[in-house]
Amino acid sequence: MNNHYAFIGLGNMGLPMAKNLLKNGCHLSVFDLVDTAMDELVAHGAVKAESAVAAVDGADVVISMLPAGTHVQQLYLGEQGLQNKLSVNTLVIDCSTIDSHTAKTVGQALAKNNIKFIDAPVSGGVGGAAAGTLTFIVGGDKAHFDMAKPILEHMGKNIFHAGDLGAGQVAKICNNMLLSVLMTATAEAIQMGVDNGLDPKVLSDIMLQSSGRNWTLELYNPCPNVMENVPASKNYQGGFMVDLMKKDLGLAMETASNSKSITPMGALANSLYKMHSAQGHGQLDFSSIFKLFQH
Repeated sequence: MNNHYAFIGLGNMGLPMAKNLLKNGCHLSVFDLVDTAMDELVAHGAVKAESAVAAVDGADVVISMLPAGTHVQQLYLGEQGLQNKLSVNTLVIDCSTIDSHTAKTVGQALAKNNIKFIDAPVSGGVGGAAAGTLTFIVGGDKAHFDMAKPILEHMGKNIFHAGDLGAGQVAKICNNMLLSVLMTATAEAIQMGVDNGLDPKVLSDIMLQSSGRNWTLELYNPCPNVMENVPASKNYQGGFMVDLMKKDLGLAMETASNSKSITPMGALANSLYKMHSAQGHGQLDFSSIFKLFQH
């Protein structure tokens, strides 16, 4: 494989994603503000760069995984941004979960320099990033998606083309808004059963074979000790943090406002997760919303 890759943003998700690129033989330059993250990848064969600009020098493909839209805009379009540092025909894959407007703005600006850009937010959490089983939800030109797909397959299992620039972001937050509603409703239903003397495992089994069946009941039960190897049975450690769900719900509410969409269930879930975070649970897995209904 002759392509030179650059990976910028080596946090909880970016680090294992970059490791999977290295495992698949990709020549990789990396940059992050945290030195130890870069050092860990150097031990796996990456080249440590002194800056984002240095990381992309000679890169054919640039992958970024950053916390928010403001960071993405700054990285590519800021005063010291990469917009004028990237070679013509570079493929940029931004895996950050951000607002669709920023994804479109960055993509359109880079296109003026003949740089290809797709937004490719992920689903699957840290576990999926480590296992290389992430779902990528991609927005952008179909030809650019086709170029990116074999690269994304080094890091993920399910690769979807959602539509034009920004569509990946919209599809991702629609999914996460629905997930938050399912999780809060499942938690309150199980707790109501417990309040009335039911065993949460028995109730969960009943609902799994009934019309209330959903992903959270099947794979991610929020009640402690009902299901093995889920955060609820590990003091809500690991998985997808409450504060990340709160961030995604904020993006969902912003998107709904812009499109005049009616989202009362999403708005309620947004309020509940904000309340849960404010009570000091922001670093716990999002299934810990179960605690909100306990008494």
